[in-house]
Amino acid sequence: MDDKRNMLEQQLIEMLSEGEMKTDDPKESAVKRIHPKYVMRIQTEKDPVREETELYRQMAKEVDDRYDKRLETQKRGKLE
Repeated sequence: MDDKRNMLEQQLIEMLSEGEMKTDDPKESAVKRIHPKYVMRIQTEKDPVREETELYRQMAKEVDDRYDKRLETQKRGKLE
């Protein structure tokens, strides 16, 4: 068992010591770590979640009316 372990350790040492060590450019890595100051948001004319909900409501009836108020306010906001 010790022979196998020694052999594996030797292989690991060789693998880690062979070749050149990969180094990143410090400036590039610093830029990658910085969080963006602004977030882009795209405003759409259609709400895909609302449209999908309306499609499901055409196929089946909801057991409770949890989402009725939300859809009604969205429809009123759309009409105004």
